[in-house]
Amino acid sequence: MNSEEKELSYTSTNSYSTLNNLTDQTKYVWFVCHGMGYLSRYFLKYFEGLNPTDHYIIAPQAQSKYYIAPTFKHVGASWLTKENTLKETENVMRYFDAVFEAEKLPKNVHLIVFGYSQGVSVALRYIAKKKLICSHVIMHSGGIPKELKPQDLDFLNTKAHLVYGTKDEYLNEERMMEEKNRALELFGNQLQIHPFEGKHVVNVNFITSLKL
Repeated sequence: MNSEEKELSYTSTNSYSTLNNLTDQTKYVWFVCHGMGYLSRYFLKYFEGLNPTDHYIIAPQAQSKYYIAPTFKHVGASWLTKENTLKETENVMRYFDAVFEAEKLPKNVHLIVFGYSQGVSVALRYIAKKKLICSHVIMHSGGIPKELKPQDLDFLNTKAHLVYGTKDEYLNEERMMEEKNRALELFGNQLQIHPFEGKHVVNVNFITSLKL
C-alpha cells in the first residue's frame, strides 16, 4: 500500500480581538501577536493599562487551537510548528493581510508591532515580507526567525525593543546572548534592550511605560 500526502486550498474563517475604539483621537495602534497557549481575547488584558483614547489594540488569533494540559479544559492556540512551516507561514501572512484590510487603519496613526514569545516570529516575518512601516517593533521573550537578514528590514527607520526576563525558564544565558546578537544584527543602533527581573511572562510595566 502506498500513502500520499496531497495539498489543496480552501477558504477559512478566523477571529481576532480588539481593545478600545479606533477614532479620530487615536494616536497609536498596537498589533499584538500572542504567545503559544493564548487566545487573543485574553491576551488583550496586558494592554488595559494604556490610555483608551490614545491607544487601539488589535490582537490577531493563531489558527491552530488545542486543549491545554494537564486538565484539558482550557483552550490555547499556536501560530506555527516545525511541520510544514513555510506553507503555514504563508497562511498566517494572508490572515494578517485580511485583518489589516478589515481594520482600514488611517495613515496618521503610529503603528506598534508587538510579538510575545512565539508571536515574535510571525510578527517579524510579516514586517519583513510586507515591508510594514511601524514606529516601534517590540520583541518580547521570543526567538527571531533564523532566515531573516539585515537587508530584509533595512527599509525600517524605527525603534526596536528586545524585552526578556532574566529568569526566563525558556531562555538560558547562551540563548539570551544569541537573541541579543541577532537583534543587533537586524536593527543595529535602533535597538534598545530591556531586561527585567522575572520569568517567561508579559512585562506590563514595560508596555505602560514605553516612550512613544
